[in-house]
Amino acid sequence: MTPQGIAPLPAAHQLSLTPGERTRHPRHALALAAAWTATRVGMLVLLLVDRIGDSGVAGEVHTLYRGWYDQLVQGAFPAGDVTWQYPPGAAVVFLSPAALPWFTYFQAFVAVILLADAVVTIALARAGIQGAWLWVCGVPLLLNVPLARYDIPVTAIAVLALLSLRGRPHLGGVLAGIGAMIKVWPLLTVLGTPPGRTTRAVWSSALTSAAVLLGVLLIGFSDPLDFLRHQGARGVQIESLGGTALHLAGKLGWSGEVAYQYGAFEFTGPYVSSVARLSLALSLAALSWLVIWRIRARRWNPATPYDAAFAAVLLFTVTSRVISPQYLVWLLGLAAVCLTSRHTTQRLVALLMVPAAALSALAFPMLYGEVIDGTVIGCVLMVLRNGLLLLAALLACRRLWLSTVP
Repeated sequence: MTPQGIAPLPAAHQLSLTPGERTRHPRHALALAAAWTATRVGMLVLLLVDRIGDSGVAGEVHTLYRGWYDQLVQGAFPAGDVTWQYPPGAAVVFLSPAALPWFTYFQAFVAVILLADAVVTIALARAGIQGAWLWVCGVPLLLNVPLARYDIPVTAIAVLALLSLRGRPHLGGVLAGIGAMIKVWPLLTVLGTPPGRTTRAVWSSALTSAAVLLGVLLIGFSDPLDFLRHQGARGVQIESLGGTALHLAGKLGWSGEVAYQYGAFEFTGPYVSSVARLSLALSLAALSWLVIWRIRARRWNPATPYDAAFAAVLLFTVTSRVISPQYLVWLLGLAAVCLTSRHTTQRLVALLMVPAAALSALAFPMLYGEVIDGTVIGCVLMVLRNGLLLLAALLACRRLWLSTVP
């Protein structure tokens, strides 16, 4: 058997080994732990200093998240708040700092994020070390942003759901349902489950856990579904694919402007509503393609659920009206899961998430003023980042289709 430190173990061998045997080389485990510690300390310093660009990354936790927390502990969702655009399960994450009462809200929130980050690292290391290295080295490319957003805990649930599907399908389904109530997209982790008993077990568990969590929140809180009113009113954010098209149109004489609304910088002006509708239409087209793929797929391997989830989230990311930099946290997590299996067809696509994350950090927070103003530098950054994500989505779908559809 090839030593783990030299080359990745075949997935079939990984399944037959205990978790400790998969990462039994002490030097390898120590190197991963050292890399995680060093990079996370660096991210934490950047967050505490918070002087990258003119963004004020930490302010979102200090003001917005803390304000939501103060309302949630009173048993009420932020009704009427246009910045609250999350499924009701998100309340669990924003309330989680209460478990660390000896810290300030900001300190406790960051501690929760780091704990979730460590859980993802350990889970990936037990499944396949290449994926763990991608996660450990890829997330810091986003600088301090991941520590001041709630996307790492969501990604942790999605990663655990995917890694549980093979041995514990019911648990994978439960986690997917919980994740869907927090951020919706983790439900896509059940998309590629093998047909038959496994799919029935996973999908029923996901629906059950989502329904139970929603029921608890409906009983315990007021206005848990108020977020639906604000989602439909959102426009085209400047970092989206549609926003990139509008930025380029501005260079050709389009008269639209950038305004801060619904908690983000969005475009206003002629044709913006048409671009928003086109984005929604493309998302529906992506959903239709995924349904057709699921119906046509006949060949499954151990990595198919990972590849399908990764391709699906890529599709919905590039067709979104938003594409915030923290979306790369999701994609890095799913890419890392793909790399835990030698059967994956998404190895190249997974590696494309590294430059995509670096470009995202350049756009926000480092040069966000350039992106807002639509300067040449800002436009080039958005064209490169979004073009890379679009290429990755198309390539992921093509590889998924060729590997599963006769």
